[in-house]
Amino acid sequence: MKKLFMLVLMIIVSVALLAGCGDSDSKTAGGDSGNGDSKQLKLAHNLGKDHPVNKALEKFADEVKEKTNGEVTIKIYPNGVLGSEKEVLEQVQSGAVDMTKVSAGALESFSKEYSVFSLPYIFESKDHYRKVMDSDVAQGIYQSTKDKGFVGLTYFDSGARSFYTKDTPIKTPDDLKGLKIRVMDSPTAIEMVKLMGGTPTPMPYGEIYTALQQGVVDGAESNPTALTTGKHGEVAKAFSKNEHTMIPDIAVISEKTWESLTKDQQKAFKEAAQDATKYHTEIWNKAIDQAVEEAKDMGVKFYDVDKEPFIEAVQPMYDEFKKDKDIAKIIDEIKSMK
Repeated sequence: MKKLFMLVLMIIVSVALLAGCGDSDSKTAGGDSGNGDSKQLKLAHNLGKDHPVNKALEKFADEVKEKTNGEVTIKIYPNGVLGSEKEVLEQVQSGAVDMTKVSAGALESFSKEYSVFSLPYIFESKDHYRKVMDSDVAQGIYQSTKDKGFVGLTYFDSGARSFYTKDTPIKTPDDLKGLKIRVMDSPTAIEMVKLMGGTPTPMPYGEIYTALQQGVVDGAESNPTALTTGKHGEVAKAFSKNEHTMIPDIAVISEKTWESLTKDQQKAFKEAAQDATKYHTEIWNKAIDQAVEEAKDMGVKFYDVDKEPFIEAVQPMYDEFKKDKDIAKIIDEIKSMK
């Protein structure tokens, strides 16, 4: 009986020890390294590992870890593995994901201020664009979604968006008449194409190739990398450089996560975000140049366009936007920076 009692006691102790180890492993898998002061955050987005934005986010994560002495680490989930852009943003709001990258166009439904970034020809040059995005005006817009559960942290250049079609170049707004053009699910983008004479057709980015191939749409609008990374240049052979918008990508962070950081950690995040943006700008310019050359090898022709007729066509949008005093003020501030 004594031996049996000792055997049972040993089994109980062993089970207790294993349970303790299991609890420790569970915490680590969930992002806690076991140190009560450390945390691992989730950052998810829908772009590929080789995309300049992902490379910039990797730099951001590395720098955050370094600047916080390992107190905060960030695990990146690229390629849409945690869901579409919209789905991941909803997860940021619920707290399931800490950070994501999202187009400013997709943020219009959360804050009217973000719609200003989608206005056609709001930015008169790349220098003007960067000056605005590095200003207090942009910082104010970043904070406009605080009550929605997230705030902006920094931006990434997404290039100038232009029209591309299967074979007919768009040199004037008249060339858009009767054409179905894929646009982002953005009220501003939809209204812009309407005013220019086309028929806007919102659809997810991943469906564009097949839609062009099957004639569901006649064209789309984006920057030149869509021709190569999205392979749209295999079916769309005319790229018209009217450069109607320069819509930034925005890195956003859960408001709850942000408030959980110490002041020093928040400072580290801001510094790392600024450095990531600078790095992205460098590699993005090279990526655009490379995309144009690769697209030409695919048989895509690039056409220069007189922008004035397009600017005149969308003037009613500015008249409508300026009916809102807050938006009018932002537009005037942006225009004053040119």
